[in-house]
Amino acid sequence: MDAITPDAKPPAGVLTGPPAVAVPANTGIPTEPLDLIEGPKVRTKLRLYAILSGLYLALFVAALDQTIVSIAIPTITSDLHSAQGYVWIGGAYLLANAATGPIWAKCSDIWGRKPLLLAAVALFTGASLLAALSTSMTMLIAGRALQGVASGGLMQLVTIVISDLFSVRKRSLYLGYVGFVWALAGSSGPLIGGAFTQFDWRWCFWINLPIGGLTFLLLILFLDVHNPRTRIREGVKAIDWIGTISILAVTLLLLLGLDFGGAIFPWTSPKVICLIVVGSLMIGFFVFSEQRLSKYPLIPLTVFRNGSNNATFVVAFAHGMVLIGIEYYLPSSCRASCRPHPLRSGILMLPLIGTQAVVEILAGVVIHRTGRYQELIWAGAVLMTLGTGLYITFGPDTSVAMVVGLEILGALGPALLFQGPMVSIQNTVSQDETASATACLGFIRNLAMSLSVVLGGVVFQNSMEARQSTLAAAGLGASVREALSGSQAAANVGITQTIRDVVQRHVVLEAFSWSLRNMFIMYTCLSGVALVSSAFIKHRKLNKEHRETKTGIQSLSKAG
Repeated sequence: MDAITPDAKPPAGVLTGPPAVAVPANTGIPTEPLDLIEGPKVRTKLRLYAILSGLYLALFVAALDQTIVSIAIPTITSDLHSAQGYVWIGGAYLLANAATGPIWAKCSDIWGRKPLLLAAVALFTGASLLAALSTSMTMLIAGRALQGVASGGLMQLVTIVISDLFSVRKRSLYLGYVGFVWALAGSSGPLIGGAFTQFDWRWCFWINLPIGGLTFLLLILFLDVHNPRTRIREGVKAIDWIGTISILAVTLLLLLGLDFGGAIFPWTSPKVICLIVVGSLMIGFFVFSEQRLSKYPLIPLTVFRNGSNNATFVVAFAHGMVLIGIEYYLPSSCRASCRPHPLRSGILMLPLIGTQAVVEILAGVVIHRTGRYQELIWAGAVLMTLGTGLYITFGPDTSVAMVVGLEILGALGPALLFQGPMVSIQNTVSQDETASATACLGFIRNLAMSLSVVLGGVVFQNSMEARQSTLAAAGLGASVREALSGSQAAANVGITQTIRDVVQRHVVLEAFSWSLRNMFIMYTCLSGVALVSSAFIKHRKLNKEHRETKTGIQSLSKAG
């Protein structure tokens, strides 16, 4: 890691931090406890690798659970006898993730990174146990929501801790591995989920327990970032409670309104209109509270005063929507076009996994070696628009070779956009503001992911509703048409295997393909927004100097 070394030469093979500053005795100046005095930070390579391994494992389980259930959902809904929970098995996780991310980040500023990171790992493991033991859809969605709350902390804090440890220039290399882990976990989720579904879908959650245990052990033993020892009462007083409630209201009300509209209630329903309107109004109240009422705001509004930063946020938002939309719904597209077994649907995601993983590491190396990130963002936006647009060609007769080719091309753009926006934002703020800026970008990206699953589901459901007359004209029975309507449609993508009439089966496959095509059109438009916005991102030289971040209320006061 980047550090200022003391005059004495350190032992070979270790990394050192800034020297201790001696405080003269009897000066009347209050001193910190002995264990809080800043001294030489010594990290062997073994300790550093152990820290990074723990961080990457934490990110792996959080990213894995975004998509591991995508293949298993039809089996889960059948086993728990509730097709209504299809969207919310994934949506509850992503929604809770988006809503709580900035809260975890700010609490880590108050109480320190390590206690909050350990709490997030413990909560995630416990929530996974609850999901694995679920006996009803309500219990499962509750477990998924708690997993989402914990993953909001894991995803934010992993990036923040890496940013605490390394300079902007050097951290790009390790953020590249973050992207690699994200791509590996997110894209391999359907494959692992498909394999577990052959035996018992509950293993999609049991697998988190040993990984969570190992992660907790590595972090508690080796992570040695600054610990402010903030008292609980003082920390609770420092929390931005108005901002916290406001951001939860914005996220929950908007996403609930969008999910209910056209699926559970008509778009003209007072319930849907009220949720969307009140959620939108809460955005203004949140901005007001952060600017006028909060002493230690969740999100620093100063980061939005830079036009280049605003363009970066738009790119990150569009990237988040497209990325999770493709990973979450592409397996369903494969099942509707190639009609493979659930396990084969997961295997068909391997080209996406490999391409994203390799490209993301290469992008990190390029930024680390050259210090350039602007060109990678431009290239990523162009390729994401092209690749997502080609997914529109999916149909009932799409060959496996075509699917593989489209996945390889479609993975290039999103892979290039994992860390470029993060580096761009972090390069415009001070080290003390890095956590808040990172949390802001993470919130926007996670909100986009949550919105993507919900909106993608809405587009698919409404498109299937629009094909009901065609399905009826083909002679399909009322029970089949009901299974292919509303929120039940996506959960019953495998129903074609039970339809023996060739003509009727083809009509259903055409309805699925047409609905998925509409969804990919939406994601292509969002990619186009990212492409236009990327042109306004300015490049700044990456800083090689670095000092590790100090947390606690005193540090927040100085930053303010």
